Amino acid sequence: MIPAADLEAEEADADTERKKGSRQILIDQIRELEDFVFVGGHRNGARVVVIEPAEAMNHAAQNALLKILEEPPASVYFILISYRWRRLLPTIRSRCRSLALARPNLTQAKAWLKSEGADQAAGLLPLVGHAPLLALAENTLGRGAILIEVMGSLANPGRNSLQLAARWQALLQLKSESGLVMDRFVELVQKWLFELVLVKLSGRQRLNEGQGAAARQLAEKASAAALLRCYNDLMKIRALASHPLNPQLFLEDIAERYLHALAMERT
Repeated sequence: MIPAADLEAEEADADTERKKGSRQILIDQIRELEDFVFVGGHRNGARVVVIEPAEAMNHAAQNALLKILEEPPASVYFILISYRWRRLLPTIRSRCRSLALARPNLTQAKAWLKSEGADQAAGLLPLVGHAPLLALAENTLGRGAILIEVMGSLANPGRNSLQLAARWQALLQLKSESGLVMDRFVELVQKWLFELVLVKLSGRQRLNEGQGAAARQLAEKASAAALLRCYNDLMKIRALASHPLNPQLFLEDIAERYLHALAMERT
């Protein structure tokens, strides 16, 4: 089971325009599982339900799943794959056996990408939490270049918030299937803000080394407190990123907050 938007993307005709679906797993999708779970197969074999990413279930969907998990048939197995497990209801987590899967180290990740013929995806690893599968997926979908260009715009933002927002809107390709979704964009801005704070306070860097000089220059002039305030502000408005009423105004707001944080000199 996957989010409704991804399901629609698989079913939609490539030449047919459609409205952008929900990035959530909805309650109706969970309810559709009931026949599969509670109506036995003709051979009484084991049945498996896979939900990925599990945190994409909204609150109503999680409550609906909880009712199924309370008394599931012995022959039905649920596999919930989550990258942000803390977003799941504690009552759901308490009914599951947790198995933490560690990420491979950088050397292993690069070696695996090379074996897949995707050496260029290695540059995306710092931007996707060093997850090689995600780096490969972003590269295959053509979003790797967008991620790199967004980071470049943050490293060299200029001074005009409207121009910066327009630049972002062109980069994100929000109406394209291969575009970058808004909440993923907000996450990238937060990663960069954290990078600037890290550089300022410790001199260390975690993201693309190609932006190292720009990060040091921006961090030297800015206030760590202002950068952290901007980070926290984005944390609050990120909840609205999936369905902003006006994407252009949403981007302009972020651009204004970001440039304001950079302009606040250290004290």
